[in-house]
Amino acid sequence: MLKLFTALRSLFYAAAFAYLWGYLALGVRRYDEGFGFSLPVSVETAAIPLMVVGGMIVISCIATFVLRGDGTPAPFDAPRQLVARGPYRYVRNPMYLGAAVVLIGFGLLYQSLSMVLFSLLFLLLAHVFVIVYEEHALEKTFGKSYREYKERVPRWIPKKPG
Repeated sequence: MLKLFTALRSLFYAAAFAYLWGYLALGVRRYDEGFGFSLPVSVETAAIPLMVVGGMIVISCIATFVLRGDGTPAPFDAPRQLVARGPYRYVRNPMYLGAAVVLIGFGLLYQSLSMVLFSLLFLLLAHVFVIVYEEHALEKTFGKSYREYKERVPRWIPKKPG
């Protein structure tokens, strides 16, 4: 029952996160005219596959947090166990990467250069958040095991484990 409640909280947080960033991304579309050109209609063909792949990565991360970490993706309701399985075996921040892929796909769906560039801003903000807050909090919480994990697994560029 506890895992179910954790899963429901995780889905709620993820939905709120997706709504917020989707809303913000739609808001930057007004800047597209300033570029003097539009993305071609053909970019739409990549939109849905990117959104599906990014969404699958995010859902996999959420499931791993719930099942292996006994927590949610939200910093205020974080996992109680260090999560180094699933997508976290390849890269330390797969959820942010998956969300960025969804945002890029969203921008391509709307043929919006502003939205695609906004996804890069999202990654920059995630990077700052990871460095300034998240890594320090994880090291404080999980100590040596997190430091060893940091040595094995890259922050942003996925690699094959081992």
